[in-house]
Amino acid sequence: MTVAAILKHKGNTVTSVRPSTTVADLAAVLASRRIGAVVVLDQAGHLRGVASERDIVTALAAHGAAALDMTAEQLMTHNITTATLSTTVAEAMAMMTEGRFRHLPILAGETLVGIVSIGDVVKARIMAQEGEVESLRAYVAGTG
Repeated sequence: MTVAAILKHKGNTVTSVRPSTTVADLAAVLASRRIGAVVVLDQAGHLRGVASERDIVTALAAHGAAALDMTAEQLMTHNITTATLSTTVAEAMAMMTEGRFRHLPILAGETLVGIVSIGDVVKARIMAQEGEVESLRAYVAGTG
C-alpha cells in the first residue's frame, strides 16, 4: 500500500499558512481545525516548512509569551522530509519513526499534493494487516 491510497481515502486537503503568520494565529488555526501541524507555503505556493504544536511549545519554552509574536517561519521546521505518492506505508512509517516527526508532506514533483500523519500511516498498516489476517483465516478454513 502506498501513501496515494491513504490520500485517496482521507483526501488531499492541506491546511497551510504563510511564513509571516504569527504564532498566535498559527495556534488558532491548529486549534480551530483540530490538527497538529500545518505546512508553510510561500506566496508562490512552494513548500517552505512545517509548523507543529511541538514547534510552538519549543518556542514558548525558549521565548516565553514573546513567542506568540514570532512568525511561522521563525519556528517552523525548515529541513523537512517529504515523500511521493509512490512511497509505501512502511517507508513512510520508517521515515517518521527515524526522523521523529508526525507529519509527512507528499509531493508530486514540486507540487504539494497532500500530507499524512503518523495516525494515518498506523491506521493504514492496521487495516492492511487485518485484511491479511482475514485472508489467512479464509485460506486455513478452506473458504478462500
